[in-house]
Amino acid sequence: MPRKVEISHRTIIFAALFGLALWFIFQIRGILLMVFVSIILTSALNPAVDLLQKWKLPRGVAIFIIYIFLWGAIGSVIAAVIPSLVEQTRKLVLLLPEAVGKVEFFNNNHQAITNQLLTRLGEFPENLLKITIGIFSNILTVLTTLVITFYFLLERKDLDKYLALLLGKDKPARIIQMLNEIERRLGGWVRGELILMIAVGTLTYIGLTILGVDIALPLALIAGVLEIVPNIGPIVSAIPAVLVALIIHPFTALATAALYFLVQILENNLLVPKVMQKAVGVNPLISILGLLMGLEVAGPAGAVLAIPLIIVIQTIGLEVIIHKKLAPGEE
Repeated sequence: MPRKVEISHRTIIFAALFGLALWFIFQIRGILLMVFVSIILTSALNPAVDLLQKWKLPRGVAIFIIYIFLWGAIGSVIAAVIPSLVEQTRKLVLLLPEAVGKVEFFNNNHQAITNQLLTRLGEFPENLLKITIGIFSNILTVLTTLVITFYFLLERKDLDKYLALLLGKDKPARIIQMLNEIERRLGGWVRGELILMIAVGTLTYIGLTILGVDIALPLALIAGVLEIVPNIGPIVSAIPAVLVALIIHPFTALATAALYFLVQILENNLLVPKVMQKAVGVNPLISILGLLMGLEVAGPAGAVLAIPLIIVIQTIGLEVIIHKKLAPGEE
C-alpha cells in the first residue's frame, strides 16, 4: 500500500525560519566578515594588552597605547619605503612587457595568454596596497573594524561573566577553554604570519640586491605580502622576479629562481616549524582546498581568511569530539 507522508506545521515553520536565517546571514555577510577580522585581531593583540595591564595600566589605556604603537610603526615603514617603492614599481611595470617578450613560448605560441599575463602583472604592483587592505573593502570599514576590535579587547576580560549569564554557571568553563584555544591559535597565526612576511620579504630583498636586480623593493614586497597565501603565494611571487631577472641575463633569472627556492626551503624547514607549527597545525592539502574555496566565495579576502576559519572549525570540531569521548566517563 502507498505510504502517506505528512508534514507537520512545525516542520514547515522550521524550514521557513531556517531559510529566512540563511537569507539574513547572506545579506549581512559583509558585517560578519568584518566581525571575524575583528576577532582575529583581538586574538593577536590580547596578550599584549594583558601584559600592559600587569604594569597597572587601565585596560582602555593599554589598548590605546598598542594602537598608537602599531599605527606609528606602520606609518614609519610606509614613509620610509614609499618613495623608492613608487619609483621601482614604475620601472617594474615598464620592464615586464620586455621580460615576457623574451620568453619564446609565450611570444610565439600564446600571444593571447601573454597579453593577459602582461595586464595582470602590470596591474598587480600598482594595486598592491589595495590587495593588502582588500579584506576590509574600504577605509571606512577599516576604521569600523578597528573600533569593533577595540571594544572586543575592552570586554574580553568579562567574557566569563557574559557566558555565565547566557549559559548558566556549569557550561562556561569548557566553552571558555575552547575559546581560549581558538584565541591562542588565531593569535599565533596572525603573529606568525607577520613574522614570516617580514622574514621572507627581507631575505628576498637582500638576495635580489646581491644578484643585481635594481627593482628589488617591490618584488620583495610582493613576496612578503603573498606569503600570507599559503603554498600558492610564494610560487606566484617568484614569477615577476624571474621574468625581470631574465632581462639582465639568463643566468640571473636562474639565480633568482634558485633564490626564491632557497627562501622557501629556509621558510618551510626553519621558520614555519619554529613560528607556525604549534599555532596552526593545519594539513597542507586542507589549506590549499580552503584557499581555493575562499578565493571562489569571497575573492582575495576569502583566500586570506580561509586558514583562520579552518582553525576555528578544527578547534571546535576537536573539542566536540573530545567532549563526546569523555562524556560517558563524566557521567
